[in-house]
Amino acid sequence: MAENKVLPAGLMSDFDVSLFQSGKHFRLYEKMGAQLGKHETSEGCYFTVYAPNAYQVTVVGDFNKWNGEQHVLFPRWDKSGIWEGFIPGIKHGTIYKYKVYPHKFGRVRLKSDPYAFKMEHPPLSGSIVWNMDYSWKDKDWMTERVKKNGRNKPHSVYEVHFGSWRFKPGENRSLNYMEAAIELTEYVKAMGFTHVEFMPLAEYPYEPSWGYQVTGYYAATSRFGNPQELMYLIDVLHQNDIGVIMDWVPAHFPADDFALATFDGSCVYEHPDRRKGFHPDWNTLIFNYERNEVRSFLISNAFFWFDNYHIDGVRVDAVSSMIHLDYSRKEGEWAPNEFGGREYVRAISFIQECNKALYTHFPGIQTIAEESTDHPLVSRPPDIGGLGFGMKWMMGWMHDTLKYFQREFIYRRFHQNDITFSIMYAFSENFMLPLSHDEVVHGKASLIGKMAGDEWQKFSNLRTLYGYMFTHPGTKLLFMGSEIGPYDEWNFTQPLPWELLQFDSHSGLQQCVRDLNNLYTSLPALHYYNFSFEGFDWVNAGDFVNSILVYIRKSNDENEKCLIICNMSIKPQNNYKIGLFLKENWIMVFNSDDVKYWGSHYTVNEKCMAKKKVWQGKPYYIEVEIPPLCTLIYKKIKTSKKPSSSIKAKK
Repeated sequence: MAENKVLPAGLMSDFDVSLFQSGKHFRLYEKMGAQLGKHETSEGCYFTVYAPNAYQVTVVGDFNKWNGEQHVLFPRWDKSGIWEGFIPGIKHGTIYKYKVYPHKFGRVRLKSDPYAFKMEHPPLSGSIVWNMDYSWKDKDWMTERVKKNGRNKPHSVYEVHFGSWRFKPGENRSLNYMEAAIELTEYVKAMGFTHVEFMPLAEYPYEPSWGYQVTGYYAATSRFGNPQELMYLIDVLHQNDIGVIMDWVPAHFPADDFALATFDGSCVYEHPDRRKGFHPDWNTLIFNYERNEVRSFLISNAFFWFDNYHIDGVRVDAVSSMIHLDYSRKEGEWAPNEFGGREYVRAISFIQECNKALYTHFPGIQTIAEESTDHPLVSRPPDIGGLGFGMKWMMGWMHDTLKYFQREFIYRRFHQNDITFSIMYAFSENFMLPLSHDEVVHGKASLIGKMAGDEWQKFSNLRTLYGYMFTHPGTKLLFMGSEIGPYDEWNFTQPLPWELLQFDSHSGLQQCVRDLNNLYTSLPALHYYNFSFEGFDWVNAGDFVNSILVYIRKSNDENEKCLIICNMSIKPQNNYKIGLFLKENWIMVFNSDDVKYWGSHYTVNEKCMAKKKVWQGKPYYIEVEIPPLCTLIYKKIKTSKKPSSSIKAKK
């Protein structure tokens, strides 16, 4: 063998190793992988990799002509399975991989670094040594994040697939991070969204996975630029008071030979039992949550994105598949837990520990679960048996609402419960209402394509739905493009059809979403009690004959109230009476049927004054004109209290 050019030095202390092995090391990215630095008098790079089944690990790259004999890492004395060493002369931008030699004469594997900060542009898969320094300018946002990102604050999230949001004119390519820093920020700010949620931007090889099959958990995808350029995008969003949520995928990973799968010839990251280690839906591998080193890897990864990219939240993908042993499995394809149940106890404890650690170390952030079952306490603290998420996607609301709006108008009176049932459980979790990418692909039709009726009715339907969504308890998420109403399903290979905005129907829908965002964010009644029954009262949920809903949203200020009227029918209502318990007067702030939204501009009441007369068992009532297929929002006209006199007088 050629002379070894690696110095026996590493960054992992004995304490680091102990934390790693106990599943308690949450910042492995400061120690593992390729870390530029200095050893004694030499400038170079520390390499550290976990490969417990290997009998030899070498570092290869252009710097040694991919010769696996020149740079051999050293196994730690503690038999931890960690290999380390310092290679002088390695610089920022160096491409490398690990050559891993398994025990028992197994096949030699050429692996990318699980902790690499950057990777080559797919289909290439080399890891790249990278300096992660960046000078942030978002101090104001980070300082105020606890207040701005709180659960009683508005969260209107714009979900973005980066590669297909907008193309560079004349170049037939996606915008890069730097270009999006201007264009995306300007658009999101103009539309009034409070947050952007990026579908996964960790490195992934397979385009049709949309980023959900990750091979470089610590590497921002190189498709759109380098790490600092993504940091700049997030920095600019923050400087414009826009929060950033990142999709995170700790549920599964692909079996690409260059990545995590059978990393050292054994199941290092995946569970060796196929009943727990293989995902039948996506032909991917499932992390071994029972292995402490894997738990450290994953929790450190979540910390990494908060630490290095200043993100404000993670939306955790496929939580249901993580916590249920029988998820997408037939009888005999799964084994019960030690208590005889279907819950994956170790996966649940991993999620609980991860959420607890994140909320402890990063004040003001949010973790959001994509969880589609009735598993209890998803957004409740681990201390009382919850999973510890800040919010949970309200999948039931989404399914019931879309199903209802697909129905022909004549049948809606028989399905009023579909649209009112969500309030029965709306406060059992901290719910986010999602109309996500999953609802506009795979033959499901675009949102406008789902709506019943002719073209005008379809757009009126969708505006009504958005009005209902933005006034329903819970935070909001809307997938990109849904604000302009494309007829075709989302195609990840093409930009959104922005040219549709030349038509009044589409530009009107966009204006409708913009105005709803502005109302949702400016009116405390629509967001202060995002997750509490104190912020919602039914006024009339039972008018199924006319397919009308009436409800009130409230804040902690008795003068901050909104009255919402949703007409799900094509029939307008004249002199429609609404009974009220209090003598409160109202002024209109939103009408989805307004002509500026491509509505009919049906006559409405700009003000509604309460009258003293019993109606529907209530002592007062108001009378309104209700257009067909619309959502009306009235704001309470504030009443000023007479100041009490401070003058004292004796008789």
